[in-house]
Amino acid sequence: MAYKRSDRVNSLLQRELGTLISEELRDPRIAFPTVTAVEITPDLRSARVHVSVLGDEEASEKTMKALEDAKPFLRRELGSRTDLRFVPELTFVHDRSAEQAVRISALLREAREREGR
Repeated sequence: MAYKRSDRVNSLLQRELGTLISEELRDPRIAFPTVTAVEITPDLRSARVHVSVLGDEEASEKTMKALEDAKPFLRRELGSRTDLRFVPELTFVHDRSAEQAVRISALLREAREREGR
């Protein structure tokens, strides 16, 4: 199956944003974020960037605010690092799937312990 251009751009943006956020941003508000996915629109003009943050709710909020504040820098760097004609507008979305997975695992473990008694 042939990949669509948007799939390649999603992968490129995920890789580049992950590198930029972890290695280039020096904001003390940023607490261990991971770019988990990128969804670009068919016209390649805007992208939703899903970010998982390690830490409590306060750390997550501060990290998401810092990423919002860093958008101009991130777009400028993406423009210089990629061959994209247009650098998409970035929208950061807090990805809570890891937190939900931990919660579900804890609930399952608790249920197994109750059944084992």
